[in-house]
Amino acid sequence: MALRISSTILDRITAEAIASPDREICGLLLGTADAVAEARSCRNVAVDPAMRFEIDPAALLAAHRAARRGGPAVIGHYHSHPSGMPEPSPRDAADAAPDGGIWLIAAGGCVTGWRAVENGALHGRFVPLRLRRAAGRATG
Repeated sequence: MALRISSTILDRITAEAIASPDREICGLLLGTADAVAEARSCRNVAVDPAMRFEIDPAALLAAHRAARRGGPAVIGHYHSHPSGMPEPSPRDAADAAPDGGIWLIAAGGCVTGWRAVENGALHGRFVPLRLRRAAGRATG
Protein backbone atom coordinates (compact mmCIF):
# COMPACT_ATOMS: atom_id res chain seq x y z
CA MET A 1 0.00 0.00 0.00
CA ALA A 2 1.17 3.50 -0.80
CA LEU A 3 0.10 6.91 0.41
CA ARG A 4 0.76 10.01 -1.67
CA ILE A 5 1.97 12.97 0.40
CA SER A 6 3.92 16.09 -0.50
CA SER A 7 7.50 16.62 0.61
CA THR A 8 6.34 19.95 2.03
CA ILE A 9 3.95 18.23 4.44
CA LEU A 10 6.48 15.57 5.46
CA ASP A 11 9.17 18.20 6.02
CA ARG A 12 6.81 20.31 8.13
CA ILE A 13 5.77 17.37 10.33
CA THR A 14 9.43 16.43 10.79
CA ALA A 15 10.38 20.01 11.70
CA GLU A 16 7.44 20.29 14.10
CA ALA A 17 8.52 17.09 15.86
CA ILE A 18 12.16 18.17 16.08
CA ALA A 19 11.08 21.52 17.56
CA SER A 20 9.16 19.70 20.32
CA PRO A 21 11.66 17.29 21.90
CA ASP A 22 9.83 17.01 25.22
CA ARG A 23 6.20 16.55 24.16
CA GLU A 24 4.30 14.73 21.44
CA ILE A 25 3.03 16.86 18.59
CA CYS A 26 -0.17 15.90 16.82
CA GLY A 27 -2.44 16.89 14.00
CA LEU A 28 -5.09 15.82 11.53
CA LEU A 29 -4.59 14.44 8.04
CA LEU A 30 -7.11 15.52 5.42
CA GLY A 31 -7.55 14.14 1.91
CA THR A 32 -8.52 10.81 0.37
CA ALA A 33 -7.78 7.18 1.27
CA ASP A 34 -4.61 7.22 -0.85
CA ALA A 35 -3.47 10.86 -0.67
CA VAL A 36 -2.86 13.46 2.03
CA ALA A 37 -3.93 16.92 0.84
CA GLU A 38 -3.40 18.73 4.14
CA ALA A 39 -1.83 18.18 7.55
CA ARG A 40 -3.42 20.41 10.16
CA SER A 41 -1.49 20.92 13.42
CA CYS A 42 -3.62 20.53 16.55
CA ARG A 43 -3.10 21.14 20.22
CA ASN A 44 -2.12 18.05 22.23
CA VAL A 45 -4.55 18.03 25.17
CA ALA A 46 -3.29 14.79 26.77
CA VAL A 47 -2.80 14.83 30.52
CA ASP A 48 0.83 13.75 29.98
CA PRO A 49 1.83 15.15 26.55
CA ALA A 50 5.40 13.92 27.02
CA MET A 51 4.17 10.32 26.84
CA ARG A 52 0.98 10.38 24.75
CA PHE A 53 -1.17 12.49 22.52
CA GLU A 54 -4.80 13.47 22.37
CA ILE A 55 -5.97 15.71 19.56
CA ASP A 56 -7.97 18.70 20.74
CA PRO A 57 -11.60 17.48 20.42
CA ALA A 58 -12.76 20.91 19.21
CA ALA A 59 -10.34 20.74 16.27
CA LEU A 60 -11.42 17.19 15.44
CA LEU A 61 -15.12 18.08 15.52
CA ALA A 62 -14.54 21.19 13.41
CA ALA A 63 -12.69 19.15 10.77
CA HIS A 64 -15.48 16.55 10.60
CA ARG A 65 -18.13 19.29 10.33
CA ALA A 66 -16.20 20.95 7.51
CA ALA A 67 -15.94 17.59 5.72
CA ARG A 68 -19.71 17.13 5.95
CA ARG A 69 -20.10 20.56 4.31
CA GLY A 70 -17.95 19.47 1.36
CA GLY A 71 -14.42 20.03 2.72
CA PRO A 72 -11.67 17.44 2.68
CA ALA A 73 -12.25 14.24 4.63
CA VAL A 74 -10.43 13.44 7.85
CA ILE A 75 -8.38 10.40 6.84
CA GLY A 76 -6.17 10.06 9.90
CA HIS A 77 -3.69 11.89 12.02
CA TYR A 78 -0.04 12.29 12.86
CA HIS A 79 1.91 12.44 16.07
CA SER A 80 5.47 12.16 17.29
CA HIS A 81 7.44 9.89 19.58
CA PRO A 82 10.01 12.31 21.06
CA SER A 83 12.06 9.58 22.72
CA GLY A 84 10.93 6.59 20.70
CA MET A 85 10.90 4.97 17.32
CA PRO A 86 8.92 6.15 14.26
CA GLU A 87 6.48 3.26 14.52
CA PRO A 88 3.27 2.68 16.46
CA SER A 89 3.70 1.72 20.08
CA PRO A 90 1.62 -0.88 21.92
CA ARG A 91 -0.26 2.07 23.48
CA ASP A 92 -1.01 3.42 19.98
CA ALA A 93 -2.36 -0.01 19.04
CA ALA A 94 -4.60 -0.08 22.10
CA ASP A 95 -5.98 3.36 21.19
CA ALA A 96 -6.44 2.71 17.45
CA ALA A 97 -9.76 1.72 15.95
CA PRO A 98 -9.40 -0.82 13.11
CA ASP A 99 -11.07 1.60 10.72
CA GLY A 100 -8.42 1.94 8.02
CA GLY A 101 -7.33 5.31 9.37
CA ILE A 102 -3.88 6.61 8.54
CA TRP A 103 -1.30 7.11 11.28
CA LEU A 104 1.87 9.05 10.50
CA ILE A 105 4.51 8.89 13.21
CA ALA A 106 7.49 11.22 13.43
CA ALA A 107 10.65 10.34 15.36
CA GLY A 108 14.37 10.48 14.84
CA GLY A 109 14.06 12.97 11.99
CA CYS A 110 11.76 10.86 9.83
CA VAL A 111 8.08 10.11 9.33
CA THR A 112 6.59 6.66 8.75
CA GLY A 113 3.11 5.71 7.59
CA TRP A 114 0.71 3.11 8.96
CA ARG A 115 -2.92 2.05 8.46
CA ALA A 116 -4.98 0.85 11.44
CA VAL A 117 -6.69 -2.43 10.56
CA GLU A 118 -8.09 -5.55 12.16
CA ASN A 119 -5.32 -8.12 12.77
CA GLY A 120 -2.48 -5.91 11.53
CA ALA A 121 1.08 -7.21 11.37
CA LEU A 122 2.34 -4.76 14.02
CA HIS A 123 0.79 -5.11 17.49
CA GLY A 124 -2.23 -6.76 15.85
CA ARG A 125 -3.41 -3.35 14.62
CA PHE A 126 -1.14 -1.71 12.02
CA VAL A 127 0.14 -2.40 8.52
CA PRO A 128 2.91 -0.26 7.05
CA LEU A 129 2.20 2.30 4.35
CA ARG A 130 4.80 3.33 1.83
CA LEU A 131 4.92 7.13 1.67
CA ARG A 132 5.11 8.26 -1.94
CA ARG A 133 6.34 11.83 -2.08
CA ALA A 134 4.08 13.72 -4.44
CA ALA A 135 5.22 16.56 -6.64
CA GLY A 136 3.61 19.93 -6.23
CA ARG A 137 2.45 21.81 -3.21
CA ALA A 138 -0.05 20.74 -0.62
CA THR A 139 -1.46 22.71 2.26
CA GLY A 140 -0.73 22.12 5.87
